[in-house]
Amino acid sequence: MRVTRRPPSYEETTLFGWGSGCLTTQHDLFTANKQVEFDGGSVLAAATRQKMLLQEDIMTKLATRQSLPEGQLLVHELTHRINNEIASMIGVVSRAAARSGNRDVEIALTGVTELLHHHADVYRALQMPEHRTRIDAAEYVKQLCLSISRSKLDDMKISLVLAARPLSMQSDRCWRLGMIVYELVTNAARHAFNGKGGEIRVELLRSGPFVECRVLDNGSAAANIRPGHIRQGHGLKIIEELVEGLDGRFEQQFGAWGSTSTVIIPG
Repeated sequence: MRVTRRPPSYEETTLFGWGSGCLTTQHDLFTANKQVEFDGGSVLAAATRQKMLLQEDIMTKLATRQSLPEGQLLVHELTHRINNEIASMIGVVSRAAARSGNRDVEIALTGVTELLHHHADVYRALQMPEHRTRIDAAEYVKQLCLSISRSKLDDMKISLVLAARPLSMQSDRCWRLGMIVYELVTNAARHAFNGKGGEIRVELLRSGPFVECRVLDNGSAAANIRPGHIRQGHGLKIIEELVEGLDGRFEQQFGAWGSTSTVIIPG
């Protein structure tokens, strides 16, 4: 199948750019990334982010085997623990900010607290559904993209654009599709831009009996990838397992304009 890049259709596009409607201002984010001299502040922020990245990785792995009863139980249990730990971390950081007595420290820790809230929104969006029912996949992916943008992309100055129309799907299949979108967007943000800003576009549409999802980026890193030399990273393996579990297919294209990842699954 040939994948071509369409120009944006702004009638159906929702834009999540850095600085667009985020609770954390750019000043707060900048200050939160600075090395502020106080007891445990920068260490706490770095350790918190590393721990959350590890938890995200574990939760995504478990999602690939959620069809097993014990897998479902593990996903629910891990989600419960993550939510509790995030709430605990928010409490610790908030109390540290209140006790600091230093305006710069308070601003920095407030930025960390808001970032934790945004990560909690990602976990809620990726939470395994309790019941199997039909939901609007476009609305689900919209909320997920907004959470990803606020928690990861704003600080990297990467805009996230969603083009989608209302699309009914079973909740459990939509959840897995959300995991795939999360991995593809995260991978693009990590590898496509060489530390520079850019744009990631998510497209979701129905094509006959199938649902087609594309994630495109305008990064320059793809121009250096030679055919047959794509590294099979950990995130890509997770995506392929999730797509396989949905009886779908997955393909990628790279070029000077960026990259396109396409997932096609039965609707």
